[in-house]
This record gives sequence, C-alpha cells and structure tokens, in this order.
Amino acid sequence: MVGGRSTLVLSMKRRQFIRFGAALGALSVVKPGQASTVLSQSYQGKAAGPIVLSTWNHGLAANEGAWKVLQNGGSALDAVQNGVMVTEADLSNRSVGVGGRPDRDGHVTLDACIMSGDSRCGSVAFLEGIAHPISVARAVMERTQHVMLVGDGARQFALEQGFETAKMPIDEVKKDYQEWRKMNKDLFKKPEINHENHDTIGMIAMDAEGKLAGACTTSGWAYKMHGRVGDSPIIGAGLFVDDQVGAATATGLGEAIIRVAGSHTVVELMRHGYSPFEACKEACMRIITKHSDFDLKGLQCGFIALDKDGNYGAYSIYNGFNFALRTSQSEALIDAKFDRGW
Repeated sequence: MVGGRSTLVLSMKRRQFIRFGAALGALSVVKPGQASTVLSQSYQGKAAGPIVLSTWNHGLAANEGAWKVLQNGGSALDAVQNGVMVTEADLSNRSVGVGGRPDRDGHVTLDACIMSGDSRCGSVAFLEGIAHPISVARAVMERTQHVMLVGDGARQFALEQGFETAKMPIDEVKKDYQEWRKMNKDLFKKPEINHENHDTIGMIAMDAEGKLAGACTTSGWAYKMHGRVGDSPIIGAGLFVDDQVGAATATGLGEAIIRVAGSHTVVELMRHGYSPFEACKEACMRIITKHSDFDLKGLQCGFIALDKDGNYGAYSIYNGFNFALRTSQSEALIDAKFDRGW
C-alpha cells in the first residue's frame, strides 16, 4: 500500500503529528517564521537556490539553524553542522544529544558523522559526555588523518580539542531509565524499536554555490546493548554526499540500514538516473526484500535525498515518517510516502 498526504505543521510532537495527520482529510498549512506559505507540498519536488532537508519534526528548528548560515551565503558544510547542533542541544529530545536516552547499562553514548560533497568526512561513535558530537566529527575530518574515532579515543580527542562537556543522562532521563530497569529485569531481552525511540536527526543541504553537505547525529536506540553502534556515524549507511550526484541520509533501525549501505545506495541509484524519490523508495524496497514479514513488524527505516539540481524526495517503510524542508520560498514539514501502515 502506498500513501502519505502532505501535511505542513510548525511545531508538534511526532506522536501527536501522526495521529493528527491520519485524521486530516485535507492539507493543513501553517506559516512559520518569514517563509512564505506553501499551499501544495509534496514528498518530492525541486527548489532553486539554497535548500536544506532534515528528518522528523525536530528538523524544523534544525533547519532554521542551518538557514541562518545559508541565507548569508555560508557553506552547506557550516550549515548542516550549525543545524543539527540545535537538536543536540535540545534537552527535550530523547534520541539526540544531551537529552538522549541511555543504553541498558545507563550510559548515554553518542554517534555522529559529517560529510562534504568533495568526499571529505569525519565521524565519532560511542562517545560519552560531550555536548556536540557533530562538532567533534568535523574536527576528526579537518584536524586528523582519520575518518572515525570511537569510545575513549574519541572522548580523549574531544577533550584535547577543548570541546564542551555535558553531564548525561540528565535527571529526567535518569528517572525514566530507572523505571525501565524495574520493568525490564531481563537486560538481554530485545528492546522494542518503534517510531518513538530512534529519532536520528539527519540533514542534507545545498548552498548558493551548488555545493552539498550532510550531517547525522543521534544517541541511538534507547536501552540498546552497551557498545552498540547504529548507522548514523557510518559513512555510506547513515549519510553519503557526492557533489557530482547528490546527498542522502537515513533514519530508523540502523542495523537494517547498514546491511544495504542505505545512503550510499540512494546516491548511487541517483547516479544511474533514479530521481531522489525513486532512489529512496528502492533503498526501502531492498530492506523489505531482505526481511520476512515477521521481521518487518515494527522495522521502520526512512530516507531523504537531494540531487545536485535541487530535486528532493523521501520514502519510508511504514507511515509516520516526515521530513522538514527549508528554502528561500518555503518552510514545511512533509509526510513521506510509504510502503505500509503500522
């Protein structure tokens, strides 16, 4: 089944948005900030000039952070870093940054990567106690000969470079974790994956010069096994960017995205003539074909993509995935098309 009407909203928890969007019989529009209202917005389209896309409803605020850079002629690379830092600093967000949920041992571990269209990239994984892992990832790209640092090594590098530290988990999250422990005495039980506990912020952008960049950051699967790393910090899985073709980023169950090198797959499909929407859909289909119907229950994955000409698109396995769009003409939160309902 294919569906997903375009619904534009300004600020809403995604759980509320899903219920709200499902109940709507027509397009709803809110005019946010200085952007002009768009009366018809689609899961695919084309924009002239600078453009930024990001995953989920928290992408609206993140896009504003990115747009402050782009509207002043700044680079796509600076824009995506500035944008996702907004989400990393949001203490109400339970799947990104300082407010993220811990693993089953009570540790908040952060993953992030950043990439420019000339193939430069940097990544950190299993990083603890650092407020902005995306900034550390960029420092890995620009100040070392490496692409990825993990764990204690990533933290040591971050401290040496003077990056801000943060206490995690925050008190509210710690209380939630303690309640979870009471209810889940079997710590080897598979944690539930759903559309509430893996809300990666992935962002891709094109600047006024036509250069592309992307960023992805997350605290990962809530109550995951200690040491688990998903797709978000893995170049080619959670993010891939090529100025000659386009950019893509992913959200959802990282293990499934890694198995098909999801974001790289989307970009390579665009290289071979697929539109961004078609490429995102095909990547989802590849995930679907590699899982039984039983394994697919609750397995959400979604992709957003942008090509070098400003065309964009999105697709997800299940309904409920949305992405934020920001251009000089519009600001919107858009439902992606999907293969099936929950």
